[in-house]
Amino acid sequence: MSASLYGVRRAKNIAAQVLAILATIFGLFWLVWIMWTTLSKGLGSLNLALFTQMTPPPGDSGGMLNAFFGSIVMSLLGIAIGAPVGVLAGTFLAEYSQKSWIGEAVRFVNDILLSAPSIVLGLFVYTLVVAQMGHFSALAGAIALAFIVLPVVVRTTDEMLRLVPSQMREAALSLGVPQWKVIVQVLYRSSLPGIVTGILLALARISGETAPLLFTALNNQYWTTDVFSPMANVPVVIFQYAMSPYENWHTLAWAGAFILTMFVLVVSLLARAIVLRNKITHE
Repeated sequence: MSASLYGVRRAKNIAAQVLAILATIFGLFWLVWIMWTTLSKGLGSLNLALFTQMTPPPGDSGGMLNAFFGSIVMSLLGIAIGAPVGVLAGTFLAEYSQKSWIGEAVRFVNDILLSAPSIVLGLFVYTLVVAQMGHFSALAGAIALAFIVLPVVVRTTDEMLRLVPSQMREAALSLGVPQWKVIVQVLYRSSLPGIVTGILLALARISGETAPLLFTALNNQYWTTDVFSPMANVPVVIFQYAMSPYENWHTLAWAGAFILTMFVLVVSLLARAIVLRNKITHE
């Protein structure tokens, strides 16, 4: 009886492993295909003009300098707006709202915001900012990106602070150190690699967001540094150029997709390196 039961369990285990391996291969196949297509088409489209010239009109040649600048400005502004608020909110959840209904409610809302479609956030910022200002702007785009950054940083900060041993809090508090100073000088130092990793992952996520920027920053064919006016950005330029009938625009779209993919890859690897370095240091 026991031998037959063991045989059934072993067969089920083998079947589960085979299905898991097949599912992994299926997912990796499409990932490799996407990466190879982006690499093969985008790498061949790279040239100096891509980084020195503005987005061209139909049928003309050009680059994506203004789009790269716009994406950098809006991404950094989104991080500057969303990251500090996210760190403070995560600190509140981890240190001041433990076992309270307020903390659970905030976590629930944060989980909803974390899984909310980015286009919904873009429509919300459009109603909140663009409709009130009467025009599209890079500032509205940065606010939309900040709403995407916020829940990621809140979740990361909350989790990292709760991983800090309680003995460190108790030791600092027993010396008469105020709680705010314990948080700043003890807890933040211990959880800094994890918090920075969360911010980097949020940066990687917002760098390729298209839908929120379509409703907020829109696009601009020309160079501008005014955050209160429409500003070019890589995701929207890729979307518009890929949908166009012009071959030179398709070439620029593939080049922009390649640069964007490499940026996300580098940021993700950097975040991974920070996590691994911190793990080795603790061990």
